[in-house]
Amino acid sequence: MARCKICREPFKKLNINHKTCPNVACAIELVRRDKEKKAKKETRERKVAIRSRADWLKLAQESFNAFIRKRDEHLPCICCGGWAEQKYGGSWDAGHYLSRGAYPELRFEEDNCHKQLKTCNGGSGRFAHKQKTVAQSYREGLILKIGLERVEWLEGPHNPKKWTIPELQEICALYKKKLKEVTHG
Repeated sequence: MARCKICREPFKKLNINHKTCPNVACAIELVRRDKEKKAKKETRERKVAIRSRADWLKLAQESFNAFIRKRDEHLPCICCGGWAEQKYGGSWDAGHYLSRGAYPELRFEEDNCHKQLKTCNGGSGRFAHKQKTVAQSYREGLILKIGLERVEWLEGPHNPKKWTIPELQEICALYKKKLKEVTHG
């Protein structure tokens, strides 16, 4: 005995594709739900198709940042070595050593991005003396974490990079997958 997809009553299937009981109302409701599901899928596909490069860049950056925060979840702030209580809006950023604006080619470089307190990341540009201190302490923490050779590579010259939509889609998918792997073991 099978169960009707709509009313959940048991019924005997007449063939392999039979999904509802003999009640006509159940069959009509199933057709309505299928049409609604198909319309939602088409709408979702149209929304994806009209996304701009900027939209994909934002989505890829969000996926990358989520992965970095989860990867470094059990580590202290790369700059000050401090910890913070979790608060509304979060206490942590995925802070880039070399900024995304000045070094867009390093935007998705994992060695260039680490868990950072919002106060260290967001407040670093407000006062010149603090900027210098935060940058210096980030570099020191980075040398301890990845080594001087990798830091010097980051600081070295790099070819400019203009991400295409397919590349950004791949990056988005890659970091969603990596986030799942880090989250689930």
